[in-house]
Amino acid sequence: MIFAQMKETHVAQVAELEKLCFGTAAWSEKSITSELTNPLSLWLVAVEEGRVLGYVGSQTVMDETDMMNVAVHPDCRGQGIATGLIVDLIGALKLRGSRCLTLEVRASNEPAKGLYRMLDFQEVGIRKNYYRNPREDALILRKEWEV
Repeated sequence: MIFAQMKETHVAQVAELEKLCFGTAAWSEKSITSELTNPLSLWLVAVEEGRVLGYVGSQTVMDETDMMNVAVHPDCRGQGIATGLIVDLIGALKLRGSRCLTLEVRASNEPAKGLYRMLDFQEVGIRKNYYRNPREDALILRKEWEV
């Protein structure tokens, strides 16, 4: 498996994975494609034999980055793909001068919260009723580092 920057050839698979993982909240293929030319964006994919198994998307403003999306195909979870993507993303962000990564996670998403704890993210706030279907609060998590 390789971790690489998302290219146009990955977009259709990323969009399908979005639908599979996020249903009605999924980003459209058009929205994902627009990230390729957004100078604030960095999206990475995990690819094996031409198949996108996972991805992570981010946007950086000044020296702060927001992780917008991370997903791994349900058949491939528990194999360290999300961890690898996030670790590689942080490495790339450091090289770009970012000093932190912030994200939201469903308050009930214990597997994701465990991953973020393992990667030393800290809870810094709550967004009430952030998610729909079902309605739920989001925990705001942040990881900072020296540039």
